[in-house]
Amino acid sequence: MNKSSTTVFVITCSLSTAMILRILPWPREWLIANPDWVLLFIVYWNLALPDRFGVVGAWFTGLLADALTGSMLGQQALAYTLVSYMSLKLHRQLRLAPLFQQSLMLLLFQLFCQVMVFWTQNIKSVNTAAAHYWLPSVVGAALWPAIFLALRWVRRNFSIG
Repeated sequence: MNKSSTTVFVITCSLSTAMILRILPWPREWLIANPDWVLLFIVYWNLALPDRFGVVGAWFTGLLADALTGSMLGQQALAYTLVSYMSLKLHRQLRLAPLFQQSLMLLLFQLFCQVMVFWTQNIKSVNTAAAHYWLPSVVGAALWPAIFLALRWVRRNFSIG
């Protein structure tokens, strides 16, 4: 395989893994804290390869996530596209930041994504989110250093970028 097809293959496999982690039948207690794996992986690839993945890749991934989870078509796509745009605008600063600061930014990105999803789900009705609704964002931010290091190992192992 040439370098470009290897890059596409690795990104596709990693996003497929994230989607599998998203739809796995977790125990009920874990399901409450299940982070948005796809968003975490999208942000990583935007930071690592900003010219290869980008907003369009996030949009297609969001549409696929919408179809996979049975949510309203375009809901995740909109949220992923906006977070992808923000991560691309900040990618130079984020790449230089320590993992702790990156985790804080990921917390904000995930909270923004959850607000967008909550807003699109409840656009006609008035609902409130319980405290545990925001827990996946905190868990995702806590897992970010491990995800970052694992995906960086994969990227370096396959000589991508």
